[in-house]
Amino acid sequence: MSGNEAKPQLRGKVVLVAGATRGAGRAIAVEFGRAGATVYATGRSTRAKRSEIDRAETIEETAELVDAAGGKGIAVPTDHLDVGAVRDLVARIDKEQGRLDVLVNDIWGGEHLTEWDKPLWEMDLDKGFHMLRLAIDTHIITSHEALPLLIRNPGGLVVEITDGDEEFNTDYRDQFFYDLAKITPIRMAKALAKELQPHGGTAVSVTPGFLRSEQMLEHFGVTEETWRDAIPQSVHFGLSETPHYVARCIVALAADPEREKRWGGRGVASWTLAPAYGVRDLDGSQPRFMEYFKAIQAGGAEDDYAPYR
Repeated sequence: MSGNEAKPQLRGKVVLVAGATRGAGRAIAVEFGRAGATVYATGRSTRAKRSEIDRAETIEETAELVDAAGGKGIAVPTDHLDVGAVRDLVARIDKEQGRLDVLVNDIWGGEHLTEWDKPLWEMDLDKGFHMLRLAIDTHIITSHEALPLLIRNPGGLVVEITDGDEEFNTDYRDQFFYDLAKITPIRMAKALAKELQPHGGTAVSVTPGFLRSEQMLEHFGVTEETWRDAIPQSVHFGLSETPHYVARCIVALAADPEREKRWGGRGVASWTLAPAYGVRDLDGSQPRFMEYFKAIQAGGAEDDYAPYR
């Protein structure tokens, strides 16, 4: 895939996007649909019931967007902490499709639990452990139940979505539980790549850069059309990217027959994959957040972000 348009090179492939209600998960589901795949979109927010995050986006909307993009979207309400529910989900995919080619673990939902500017001993343990359950246990449960179906055919791919690549997550992420939540998927991908290799599959951890999710746009009081109006509030927002940027990178990764050799077991980012595959964001830009971040660390001007888009 290159430029702004995904080609239907994944028609016939079956994808499970776990955590597809909003943000990167929704965009990943849509871009796989644009590439012609059948996409199972899961999450806890439905038209009948909102999750604890209490936002309006639903998995039914995601499935409809997949259909509109040219794929087949199937919404399945799923709490990925419920082993039985995940087992039923995989059994349904097996019954309806007989295969699973890509598993994207994008479950998160821990923003409202993060207590910044506190040391561990001042934090709420219940909130901290719940964050880890949402960010880590859900991924483990889903992989445990889905991988027997994924390895039935060679070439399976697991994508672990996190925040920060291997290099970025070398440093402490300023909050004890958040740090653990975001470094663990990178290690999961490394472990799963080893375990999937004998079955002809692989795993990769992928992060977006500064993501312009629905929640982030609301935080700054802007829309996708007016997002640049928020740059005076946070100059780094000038390097932000739509969720479709990382989604297009992941579709390109999934379509790459050399992905195991190139990326297997690694923790990579949109700013790594986009140049490698010629992927661009919706506006035709190619944000390179890490280059900008390193330039700032080296004494560059924060408002000089334009060369990195």
